[in-house]
Order: sequence, then C-alpha cells, then structure tokens
Amino acid sequence: MSEGSEELLTIKKYLSTGISPLHPLILAKGSNAVVVDIKGRKYIDFTSGIGVTNLGHANPELVQVLKEQAEKLWHMAIPVAAYESVIRLGEALTKIAPGSFSKKAAFFNSGAEAVENAIKAVRKATRRQVILAFENSFHGRTSLTMALTGKYAPYKADFEPFAPGVELIPYPYCYRCPFGHDYPPCCMQTIEYLRKHFIHTRVPGEKIAAAIVEPIQGEGGFIVPPEGFVKELKSFLQEYGAKLIVDEIQTGFGRTGKLFAIEHFGVEPDLITVGKGLANGLPLSGVVGNAEILDSIHPGGYGGTFVGNPIACAVATKVIEIFQRDKIHERAYQLGAEVEKRLLELFEEYPIIGDVRGKGLMLAIELVMDRRSKEPAEKATKKVVEKARERGLLLLKAGLYNNVVRLHPPLTIEHENLVKGLDILENVIKDVSKEEDV
Repeated sequence: MSEGSEELLTIKKYLSTGISPLHPLILAKGSNAVVVDIKGRKYIDFTSGIGVTNLGHANPELVQVLKEQAEKLWHMAIPVAAYESVIRLGEALTKIAPGSFSKKAAFFNSGAEAVENAIKAVRKATRRQVILAFENSFHGRTSLTMALTGKYAPYKADFEPFAPGVELIPYPYCYRCPFGHDYPPCCMQTIEYLRKHFIHTRVPGEKIAAAIVEPIQGEGGFIVPPEGFVKELKSFLQEYGAKLIVDEIQTGFGRTGKLFAIEHFGVEPDLITVGKGLANGLPLSGVVGNAEILDSIHPGGYGGTFVGNPIACAVATKVIEIFQRDKIHERAYQLGAEVEKRLLELFEEYPIIGDVRGKGLMLAIELVMDRRSKEPAEKATKKVVEKARERGLLLLKAGLYNNVVRLHPPLTIEHENLVKGLDILENVIKDVSKEEDV
C-alpha cells in the first residue's frame, strides 16, 4: 500500500467524505515546526495548519497559559457573564489594531463567524444591504460567507442558493489580470470598473454598505494587490459613505512581516476580522475596529454559547504579548526575504514556476505548463505536494486553478528546518520538472 493508504481508509471510515485532508496522515504530536504521525514519521510543517500556528506547535509558553486558565475558569457563556481573560484580550487587541479612532472588539469561534458578524455590523450601522466582495476570495463555508467567497468549487459547488445582497467584483490578480492587461505592471482596472461601470449598471454607490477584502488573498493563491489598490478602494467607498472590512484571518498576526497585512498598504480599515493565528490554533476569532460601528448592534445581537472561550482568550492575550516582546513579525519579514530570494533563484532555473509572490512568510509559487501561455500545471502541483510529503515536508495547494504551492511555516521555525524544507522543495521541483506527464 502507498504511503497514507491505511490512514486514509481510517479517516474515511469514521469521518464524513466532506472532510477531505490533503495529506493522508494521522498526526500524533508536534513541536514548533515539526509534526509527527502515529507511525513516528516526522514532517517539517510548511502549512502551520493553514497559517494558524504562527508561534509553532505546542508552544511551551502558550501551553502553560492554557493549563493555568483551565484550572481557573474553563467556560462561561459570554451572554451570561464576562470574565477576566476576555476583557484583557479585548484591551490588548484594540491597542494593536490599526486605526486612529476609538476601537472595540467582539469575539467568536470561527473565521466565518467573525466575517458574518462584521457584515451584520456594517449593515446595521449604515442601514444598507449591499456588500462588495471579490472574485478569487475566500471568507468561509457558511451560507453568507459562501456568497462572499469568489471561487465556486469546492467551496460553493451545489450549495445554491446563496445569501442575497452580495456583489462579486474582479480582484486585481495581476499575473492573470481579469481585464486582460499585461503583467507587470498591473493596472487599477478594478477601481475604474467600479467607478465607470458597476455603480451605473449594478448597484448605485449610495446603496453599498461595505466592501470586504483580503489584503493578500489566501486560498486564492497568495495574491498581492498592486500598489495603491487598497487606498483607491477605500477612497471609492468613502465617497459613498460605505465601509471597508479587511479580512485578516489568514494574513494577521505577523504572517506577512507586519502584525496586520493592511499595514503594508497605509490604510485604516473600519473593521478587521481576525482568527487562525489569534490563539495559535484554539478556536477563537474576532472583529476589531471602529467602536461606533460595532456598537450599532443591539444587546444580544452578538453572542453564542462558546464565543470568546476563557481559555482561548487567555492564550490569545499571551500570543499578542509574545509578538510584541519578541518582535515575531520582524523575524517573519527577515526569514521571508530569505525564502523569497531562494524562490526567485528557483524561478530562474525552472520554467515550471510562472510566478513568485507574497510578503513575509506568506509566499507562494504558481506552477505553469508554459510561461508564455500560463496554462496552469495542476497535475504537477499535485505531484510536488505529494513528493514533498514523501520526503518529509508538508505543503499546501491553493489558487483558482489548484496550481499554486503556498508556503507558510511557523514564524518561529528553526532556521535549520527552514533551509531543509526549502532544499526538499527544490529537489522535488527539479524532479517533477523532468517528468513528461505533467
């Protein structure tokens, strides 16, 4: 049996087919940037559980905080009573979030919940309904967040109808410009489309409540927008009294070399959704931003039995403390520069790599059959991921055409393991490039 066959059978026996792990592994434990499966095989983790364990697996400081909080207060539903850890986290998060205005926070369980509640807040505050979202985006798998998500399969396939009041517009995916412009440089055609076409044919500007945007698209393939795009988007929204929601669920907490990716673009969003790295893997998400917008929700409009769990909040507060104390985001910037240099060297050597992009330790390579045609190399991408796993490196795919290999190791990864992982990646790309059936 091939690697993972036995484990895959076990997974399929007990878990719904709707849950489909990319890697047919059953993991037993992890330490910083290395995970170990139930058979004792070790893997360097370049996934961080989809950009979550920014401070590494089983971070000792976070484990200690978890133990201490679990012995004090395990659970209290926030609709019943508040507790120390949620207050401390609210204070810490509002202090570090971008924005020169008065800020507040609200906490939830998952990224999708954070997004939904951000939408609720802007709709209530503006008394408008229409939300702009972007093609190639990902915001979740619930009814509303599927409507906001700009990729059909597998996230939206056969789950129609979707929630109304959402308009998807082109995102400036410069390597594959939806308007057919050359790359580089990328144009600002999306903004021109909004101004000259969209508000005249689709939705008048005064009916738009907000736009939600990933400052760098995650599942879409780590797409970095062109310089000035986010500023121009914010300017367009302000003209009509609409709000800007920035989805930092995957990009937040140091991943891109800044505490929040939006800091790269010089824009103050009205609301920011956070999750994933917020509690380094414990189920916790939130919305932070303009206090007036968040307070537009009436008492009881936010809530849930498990939102803002005391243990997760205590760990998240420690996460913020560690980032500030150890300048983790600066380390991500430095290591990211090193990884990007290595990837650009691979680009020069292997034509199968069509594009290298990202910021900090949120980097990706897009694989193509031919650089001129840019035909997606989906089969080759699958092989790269599989062969890397066989050699002890866990990678993730992404992208509209499933042809992007994304790299987001823990920001605390040991330098030795970072180099070793990149060596494995290079050897795999070299081997796959030689195969004739990709």
